[in-house]
Amino acid sequence: MTRSRLTRLLELRRLLPLVAAVLFVLALRVPVWRITLTAPQYVDALVVELYARPEIGGDWQEVRGLNKYVGFYYPDPVYAEPNYEPHEKAIDVPEWVLGPVVFLGMGAASAVVSLLPSRRLSRGLSALFAGSIAIFGAMGAIIQYRLYQAGHSLDPDAPLNGVEGFTPPLLGSYEVANISGTAWFGPGGYMLVGAVVLLGIAVVFRNSTATIVDLPALVRDGWVRGRNRIPRRGSDDGRHERTRDHGTDPVVETTDESTTGGEPIDESTPAGEPTDEPTVSDRSRPSPEGDPR
Repeated sequence: MTRSRLTRLLELRRLLPLVAAVLFVLALRVPVWRITLTAPQYVDALVVELYARPEIGGDWQEVRGLNKYVGFYYPDPVYAEPNYEPHEKAIDVPEWVLGPVVFLGMGAASAVVSLLPSRRLSRGLSALFAGSIAIFGAMGAIIQYRLYQAGHSLDPDAPLNGVEGFTPPLLGSYEVANISGTAWFGPGGYMLVGAVVLLGIAVVFRNSTATIVDLPALVRDGWVRGRNRIPRRGSDDGRHERTRDHGTDPVVETTDESTTGGEPIDESTPAGEPTDEPTVSDRSRPSPEGDPR
């Protein structure tokens, strides 16, 4: 491998998809989803861990003993043998066997896109990021539907057959009978989120040749630009104060002597009212008898 090609692989738009590919593959080996349960029968919380492949870990045996009281059973993957014995009344979840296919496929696609020529890399990154959002969004919707299906298909012959149907959330807390549960990401789930975030960052740099060596400078420049966009309270107040001081036009008092001939105006008589003193025009006009006034 030549040095120029190695330098190209250090570009953020190529390196980040490679790291995402590794995360997609590693997520297969650790739990993707985790459920923590508490009940009066147990002092310590019970944890059930689910993998992308048909496998359940943690305290799944103890939790299965609790679930049987309300008629809630682990799903049956149908086309694969899980590490537990599915109940005959469990719901079928055949798509569970596709988990490894999706994870490995996303890892392979990320690696291939990182090696694309520069003229095709931008479009490939955009398609990869959009595809990852669509695929994992669809997987989340399917899992949530299966949880709804399992919570509303309780065994009527269970000891606590009076429990109403419920829907465990994909992420969040819930309660059923005297059992409280919280569902959240496992280590593999965090890896998936991190991989998708890395793909999104790669899309941002899809037209840039910046490498991992340039990352500190990029972060520093971004911090400076962000800080400069935030107005400082003291300087902002001063700027507004100066605007108020200089934005008001001063009042200039002027006297228009051209209208008064330089003489003061007699303000004792309001303008527009008649006066008893004769005006110049009155003195020049002859009286009716012909005598001047």
